[in-house]
Amino acid sequence: MGVKIIPVTDKRLLRRFIEVPYTVHLNGRLWIPPLRVERAQNFSPRHNDFFRRAEVALFIAEKDGRDAGRISAQIDPLLSAAGMADVGHFGCLSAIDDSEVFAALTGAAEEFLRERGKTRMLGPFSMSIKEEMGLLVEGFDTPPMLLMGHDPEYAGPHLERLGLVKEKDVYAYLTDLTAPMSKTGTAMLRRPPAPNVVLRGLDFSNYENEIQTLVDIFNDAWSGNWGFVPMTQAETSALGKHLRLLLDKRLVRFAEVDGQAAGFIVVLPNLNEAIRDLRGNLFPLGWVKLLWRLKVRGARSARVPLMGVRRGISGTMQGAAMPLHLIASVWDAAMEMGFRQVELSWILEENLPMRRILEKFGARRYKTYRIYGKSL
Repeated sequence: MGVKIIPVTDKRLLRRFIEVPYTVHLNGRLWIPPLRVERAQNFSPRHNDFFRRAEVALFIAEKDGRDAGRISAQIDPLLSAAGMADVGHFGCLSAIDDSEVFAALTGAAEEFLRERGKTRMLGPFSMSIKEEMGLLVEGFDTPPMLLMGHDPEYAGPHLERLGLVKEKDVYAYLTDLTAPMSKTGTAMLRRPPAPNVVLRGLDFSNYENEIQTLVDIFNDAWSGNWGFVPMTQAETSALGKHLRLLLDKRLVRFAEVDGQAAGFIVVLPNLNEAIRDLRGNLFPLGWVKLLWRLKVRGARSARVPLMGVRRGISGTMQGAAMPLHLIASVWDAAMEMGFRQVELSWILEENLPMRRILEKFGARRYKTYRIYGKSL
């Protein structure tokens, strides 16, 4: 039998779509099943602003009477501001090791985008550049951190045989907080900031304004970077809501220059540690295990998903040193809280200044995620 492509048109089919990766990775040793309740919210316009502003199509591939893969195709109107009005994205890619399935899925995404006037397809983005980005092509031997993807080794070669080529690589760096640091790295982290630079923690009593400040810096810092789309007000509100339970004021730092916030860093506990064996379910007892692991046992790994320095000072000596001061300000707190490893991701491959900083204090590039492109 051939491959049948099924567009997702109702809640029943959406549940099937969400379930596909759990089948694809059934025997996978390192893939960590996300919580189904969280996945359902992620694909809900009520909870995810992306589905309210973008045009999205979801497809399931069925072969031999079984669901064998899935893919999304999406058009974000905000890409025009990034100079990518001709671009459509694909994402949510998950499929068995079958060339026919991959061909049918990518063909469905290409057709959807082509019919709507797009001339280039980039991905995977699940769903936007601010969510899961890229396909894992290096670093298959370790489990993914919080909000990071984990793909089978065969996925990249299947895409490449279908004519998709590398557009951009983004990296994940890993730091072992227990390993001795080089003298150079230690000196860099212990270097005090300039007298007019003040580092402070998150003020939970002013939480909404703090999140707005963080996003303002983030949007400014990343503006002009490849493919970047600013975070909307709706996304800002959702970010604040989703992060509140995970944020610890000791692991969030703002850098102020002459009293004005100019940089920030956010470290989050690796939730994947706590949910690894829950098989995507919080019921009947999964929520008890999750709370105990987070609040009592605590995670031993963490991730830096958000960091930025305003562009206006990034080219100055103060701006160049600010990432170091921000990292140093949270590293000691992370160790005191029991964290042993911290991932910093994603780092664009051309971001050589940040890569050099990370490598000087002992971080190593341990995963590569590839964004593929294809002319339509």
